[in-house]
Amino acid sequence: MRSPSSAEIAKRLLRARPDEDRDSAIRRIIRQIPRGKVATYAQVAAAAGYPLYHRQVCQILRKYGDALPWQRVVGAGGEIKLREQAGHEQRVRLNFEGVRFKGKRVDMAAHQQAFRQWDFEA
Repeated sequence: MRSPSSAEIAKRLLRARPDEDRDSAIRRIIRQIPRGKVATYAQVAAAAGYPLYHRQVCQILRKYGDALPWQRVVGAGGEIKLREQAGHEQRVRLNFEGVRFKGKRVDMAAHQQAFRQWDFEA
C-alpha cells in the first residue's frame, strides 16, 4: 500500500468535516492573540494542535469573525490576505492597535505572536 501524496492529503484537509473540538481550540487560540500582535493562519492551526488545518482557520474566521479578533490573523510573512475593502479594514484595525507595516506586510519581527505551550493548554 502506497502513502498518500501531498496533493491527496491537501484534498482530504479541504474536505475536513466540522469538528467542534478542533474549531473550539482554534477559536481559543485566536482569542489569545493580544492587541498589537499577529499570528499567521498556520501558527494558529499549529498552536491549536492541528498543524495542517490552516484553511480551517480561514473558515472559522469567516463563520465567527465578528466574535473574534480576526484582524490579528494574517498570511505567511505578514501578508494581509483579504482583498479590497476587507483588506483595508484589517490594515486600519491593526494600525489602531499599534501594528507597524513594512510596505504591504506586517513587521513580523516586531509583532509576531510567539505561542508557548502553557499559554494555550485547556
